[in-house]
Amino acid sequence: MIKAGIYGATGYAGAELIRILSGHSEAEVYFATSRTHAGKNLNSIHPDAPNILLQDAEEVDLEQTDVVFLCLPSASGMPIVVDALEAGAKVIDLSADFRLNDANKYKDWYGTTHLAPDLLSEAVYGLSETNRSDLEDARLVANPGCYPTSFLLPIWPLISNNIFDNSRPIIVDSKSGVSGAGRSPKQHLHFVEVSGNFQPYKIGRVHRHVPEMEQQLLSWNSRFPELIFTPHLLPVPRGILSTIYLPVEPNTKEDDIRAICSKTYTNEPFVKLLPSSQNVSLAHVLHSNLCVFGLNLTGDTLIITSAIDNLVKGAAGQAVQNMNIVFGITETCGLK
Repeated sequence: MIKAGIYGATGYAGAELIRILSGHSEAEVYFATSRTHAGKNLNSIHPDAPNILLQDAEEVDLEQTDVVFLCLPSASGMPIVVDALEAGAKVIDLSADFRLNDANKYKDWYGTTHLAPDLLSEAVYGLSETNRSDLEDARLVANPGCYPTSFLLPIWPLISNNIFDNSRPIIVDSKSGVSGAGRSPKQHLHFVEVSGNFQPYKIGRVHRHVPEMEQQLLSWNSRFPELIFTPHLLPVPRGILSTIYLPVEPNTKEDDIRAICSKTYTNEPFVKLLPSSQNVSLAHVLHSNLCVFGLNLTGDTLIITSAIDNLVKGAAGQAVQNMNIVFGITETCGLK
């Protein structure tokens, strides 16, 4: 059995990760940490969680651990990554600390100096379907952000095959459930503030996921158009629905676009292209590791709608999928 350690087990992503691993036939939760709840059981914090003792991060045994998952705020887990790698454990980091390959860009966007810049070139970006060969036997995996996952998966085959017009920008309009903002209490996330409300934030090109998305686009095609991204806070617990406006050349045919996407994803268990008669909804993906997307060509603009569960395919589920690839076991294990 793969012995897995989870740092930050009481957050939404950490608790979801433990739920998935508890039903995994090839892995077990070896330890789970919490800074504020050490000594308690996880199900005293999340009533539907397994009965797992929460430990202080300083007390865990990394030498006997095969893989660690970091479900911690960005910039707080870098020393743990270094220690875990030195102890011989694989690392899957759900924060943004190893997603960008440039330490200066990381400082610009996250406002702090990167403490392990030498590891940035080694870290493998864990968008599973697009990076499978690099993930095999990787020591350090940077799990993608939830918004980028909802955008990058449906657009990957199109950008790679030059299905776009780079004279106009890609516009990404995304809506996320409240769990995407984390479990720490914030006034604008209180029930009274969110319920019956709907609001955008970090409009245009100021959200921290922009450089992550652009870095991947650049790795697929140096000609990619400018990216404009606006996220919204959706008054539901979980799920992301993104509407992507991709400019295409005149006379582009929707059937040709569908053929490219179908060829790319036909054998992928967690990515599904809907027929033209169906529209994407959160109901397609909640509590699953699926990314479901649809295509509609209007004039010379391709409208892509894409849905994921931000806590599963956008975080814990994709992390387990990456673990499965890294350790060479069935990719769908624990995720069906």
